[in-house]
Amino acid sequence: MNSIGADCTELKKQYDACFNTWFSEHFLKGSTDDKMCAPLLKVYQECVQRAMKTHNIDLKEVEKDLLGTEQERKPPNKNHS
Repeated sequence: MNSIGADCTELKKQYDACFNTWFSEHFLKGSTDDKMCAPLLKVYQECVQRAMKTHNIDLKEVEKDLLGTEQERKPPNKNHS
């Protein structure tokens, strides 16, 4: 699966590969130290944040819990131009 920003896709692939290695070779063997991929994750997160700004995506809007509320049933606000 590609990332939100085309520029971030390669970073996502690198992080995913690191995570998969960490998960299978470290976590499943009892090591919970997840620092191995932290530098890649940080660079990828920064790229995604820039892409979200470019696409006018507000992180606060993404994180809202709307399930079971009246807002769940309303169409999204299309005033973002």
